[in-house]
Amino acid sequence: MSRIPPGLARRVDRLAWRAHAFHRWAHHPLCSWYAAEVVLLGRRARLCLGCTLTAAGAGTGIALGLLAPAAPGPASLAAGLLLLAAVPLVVRPALAPRGRAGARARKLLTRFLPAAAAGLLVAQAAGAPSAMRVSAAALAAAGVGWVTARYRHRGPDRASCRACPQGPPGARCPGLAPIARRERALSRLAGRWIAAALPVPVPAAATAPGPGSPPAPAGPAASPPGRARP
Repeated sequence: MSRIPPGLARRVDRLAWRAHAFHRWAHHPLCSWYAAEVVLLGRRARLCLGCTLTAAGAGTGIALGLLAPAAPGPASLAAGLLLLAAVPLVVRPALAPRGRAGARARKLLTRFLPAAAAGLLVAQAAGAPSAMRVSAAALAAAGVGWVTARYRHRGPDRASCRACPQGPPGARCPGLAPIARRERALSRLAGRWIAAALPVPVPAAATAPGPGSPPAPAGPAASPPGRARP
């Protein structure tokens, strides 16, 4: 059982969340090699470019599917099949570091457009259901599930790390240095809070007299029973 008071534990949790909020959704090292893969917000906060475009595409597709007239069933079914077939292209890792313009153009094709198409098919199947539209929405959902499974199996793409002159991520990695500095500052501040809140216990051995310590002064002798002290 933790000896840290619950209020202090919640305070440390909030501090940790704020300390790491600037890179929580970056999903990439914070270095120049991955600058094309993140979106800078303000002075420090960063978002993953692929995740941002995926969310924007899904929202755009759902809005268009709810507002636009329903597409014919065969066209919706063909779009669902095309989305399912394009999954390997979506999860294909980068073959070489690209510039910012190239990375954003590639992510528009492999993140924004597929997500927009999937959102549109699902929204139209919900707004104007038919056998073909529901099948197209099911194919789009299967494509999303397949992409998720492929990403989990593939893991992060670290092609740029392998090409970095400073070697793989480690103590010298400039992309992880800002995160490590923030973690050290968080540990120092949280440690001071915890030390101030918890008293330092004094071991019993520290209070016992050592072998070379002088004996403790004796108190007044007790009177023998039955005799009053003068």
